[in-house]
Amino acid sequence: MPVIIPPHIEKLTPYVPGRLIEEVEAELGLTGLVKLASNENSLGPSPMALAAMARALPQIHRYSDADCRLLRAALSRKTGCDPAQIICGNGSSEFILLLAHVLTGPGDRVLMSRPSFTLYAKNAQAAGAEVVEVPLAPGYGHDLAALLAKAREAGERTRLVFLDNPLNPTGAFLSPEALTDFYLRLPPDAVLVLDEAYIDFCRKPRADWRPFLAEAGGRLVVLRTFSKIYGLAGLRAAYALMPAPLAAALNKARQPFNMNSLAQAGALAALEDEDFLRRSLSMTWISLDYFQAEFARLGLDPRPTEANYLMAGLGGRSADEFFQALLHKGVITRSLTSFGLPTFLRVNAGLPAESRALVSALEEVLAAR
Repeated sequence: MPVIIPPHIEKLTPYVPGRLIEEVEAELGLTGLVKLASNENSLGPSPMALAAMARALPQIHRYSDADCRLLRAALSRKTGCDPAQIICGNGSSEFILLLAHVLTGPGDRVLMSRPSFTLYAKNAQAAGAEVVEVPLAPGYGHDLAALLAKAREAGERTRLVFLDNPLNPTGAFLSPEALTDFYLRLPPDAVLVLDEAYIDFCRKPRADWRPFLAEAGGRLVVLRTFSKIYGLAGLRAAYALMPAPLAAALNKARQPFNMNSLAQAGALAALEDEDFLRRSLSMTWISLDYFQAEFARLGLDPRPTEANYLMAGLGGRSADEFFQALLHKGVITRSLTSFGLPTFLRVNAGLPAESRALVSALEEVLAAR
């Protein structure tokens, strides 16, 4: 049989998700597991979103609005961007795939940090582009100088630069000034994709990207999601902000009805649920401050974070071993071995009881070593 799968596709590795609660409970015979592995909102979904989706269910036999007009109008009011600059879709991962396939191909260069969100490299590789991963700076943040050097090295071949801010999995944050300077110094053919999946949790000043997004010749794309602060990860609802000509190009390439009707209804209602957002932020910050103090007390190395999770160094010990030990105590965390950080663990913010359960389990694991 002839080989029909291209070599660059053969080299792809599957995305590694966090463990499912149901899967682990069945495997270990446990119940009531605490999951702090996937940066989900431990409060659950927005109640207003749930109610809106329930109202939308009787119309599920109809196709969704292919252009997400109501949601884009609401997002326009929220962001200050023109609806023509906004695309809605099936999670930020859809935009990452679209950008890679629309703007790159064989011979083009796509840059990102290593580690960062693994789908940047995967989708660029699937498009046949050259993937260049730049190691993080010593403080576990993006090394902007090294990224810029790699971008200029390739000149016009550099088509996309992915930056997640805050950075997943480390939680590091880039200031608006640093990002603006980086963007303005990129080669003229390079598009900066700024993934702000966790920006809503940030306690530091954020950038106003509207002037750059309004430029007809602008080269900035900002990704946002309803998965995190709004608690709608299972809906796969997201949006992207970009100059209108680029949005028009991506709209030509995206799938029709790419955002289902329940996702549109839930996202639209979630935008109005200010009480849920306040409670989410309060829960997140209280939990992370608690983790910072308790992890340090236990001799671990919790890193600063501006997201809804934190990364903790284990003093050179194996993250996979800690993950397994905590798993058997009923707490699901995330070993960062697959990110190239084999002695670091990542945990997301939890409800008070969940946060205490993690610290208690950590105490037991550390005491046994």
